[in-house]
Amino acid sequence: MEQKESQKIVGTFSIASFLNDLGSDMIYPIWPLFVTSILGANVAVLGFIDGLGEATVSLSQAGSGYLSDRLRKRKVFIWTGYLLGAISRIGYALSVIWQHLIPFRILDRSGKIRGSPRDAIVADVSTKENRGRNFGLLRAMDNLGAVFGILTCFLSFGYLGYKKLFFLASIPSLISAVLVLAFIKERKTKRIYKGLSLKDLNPNFRLFLLLSALFALGSFSYSFLLVYAKEFGFEETLTILLYLEFTAVASLMSLPFGKLADKLKRKTVLILSYFLFGLMCFGFIFVKSYLGIIALFAVYGLHKAAIDPVQRTLVSELSPLKYRASTLGAFQMVTGLCALPASLLAGLLWVNFGKSVPFYFSLSLTALATILMLFIEEP
Repeated sequence: MEQKESQKIVGTFSIASFLNDLGSDMIYPIWPLFVTSILGANVAVLGFIDGLGEATVSLSQAGSGYLSDRLRKRKVFIWTGYLLGAISRIGYALSVIWQHLIPFRILDRSGKIRGSPRDAIVADVSTKENRGRNFGLLRAMDNLGAVFGILTCFLSFGYLGYKKLFFLASIPSLISAVLVLAFIKERKTKRIYKGLSLKDLNPNFRLFLLLSALFALGSFSYSFLLVYAKEFGFEETLTILLYLEFTAVASLMSLPFGKLADKLKRKTVLILSYFLFGLMCFGFIFVKSYLGIIALFAVYGLHKAAIDPVQRTLVSELSPLKYRASTLGAFQMVTGLCALPASLLAGLLWVNFGKSVPFYFSLSLTALATILMLFIEEP
């Protein structure tokens, strides 16, 4: 493929990602407070809803990856995913009890059916020399959109309130769907799909899948960090700024980490991301100052910047070429299914044993995943 066409595809996806995350992150900073303070759920219920959402992400990405390879189509999953995200936010606005959120949360996270097909297209139009950069650019635009979404939330929340802000947040995702429909041409793959099974994945990839699942079991939702900050004494509007902080750091650093992964080994950057997550957990256990908590949200942003683009890059390179979308989807399924027990367990540990216990649990699993990462061989 010509470089110009490749840049057009990556550029279109980058703009669509920016807009979608602009809409998503108009509501994400106030999401945990909406669930707990407005609709009356406790932290364990919040963990269940967030975990259910992430589990839905995993199933939707696995399903779309499988169907994308099977049907040799990518585009339909991408624009439909953006459309589902827009519809779900309208549903949030209409919810009056926390139980109403469950179907719309599932619909919202089902929008991630766009992920595996989109990542497969990006991997296909990239080379080994720029694949990390391209995934880093996508993640940077995701996070940049999130920054603008959070700023919109911060500036308009006092005027609009929860409901109107949810309605407003649906608009950017609708535009993303239109962009994909208008500017991305369907590129059918060769008719080579025969179905993905474990025997198609080498032992190296299976080990990476295992350690990633272990890490995901301890990687609870960001909602707990915001609730922790609120209970520590941060006002509601200030928790929005904390969300802005870690998202802005992730936005600024995703592309540099992606480029770093192109120069160094992918697993070196992933080990760094695990170290940063462990450092954040350690900090939330022992740091008891406002400035310390502010700094820890920046560390969390660095972790997100390092893990998201590099993990996708490594998965796409470890996977068999003809099963790339399926493998990306299967990876998201396994790690995403771990998110349900991760957030639910974190909520239960928080409620029954104290808010420091989930961080101790995460530290243990992070250490184990880091040790296993040392045995991964890159292609």
